[in-house]
Amino acid sequence: MTVDARQLIIEPVVSEKSYALMADGKYTFRVNARAHKTQIARAVEEAFDVQVAAVRTATVRSKPKRRGPHSGRTRSWKKAVVQLAPGDRIELFEGAAVAE
Repeated sequence: MTVDARQLIIEPVVSEKSYALMADGKYTFRVNARAHKTQIARAVEEAFDVQVAAVRTATVRSKPKRRGPHSGRTRSWKKAVVQLAPGDRIELFEGAAVAE
């Protein structure tokens, strides 16, 4: 099954924790829930022209939410933390860093 990298990687995760991990060469992405680690590694290598050293995945569980009298849940989603080879970086993230 061949899947396009743009279909596999949905969006980068922007949070304080993900920016802290960037110092170690780790980048966090929201990915397709059915993707496995090998597909994620190939997609990141293809999309950003870098070498991937390791991939860690986690399923983020849904949270209960309320809006007035209505209650429901957010959707669950899959997160991938990608460790790049030493010396590689993704410029897309570096430019988005918040200036102090």
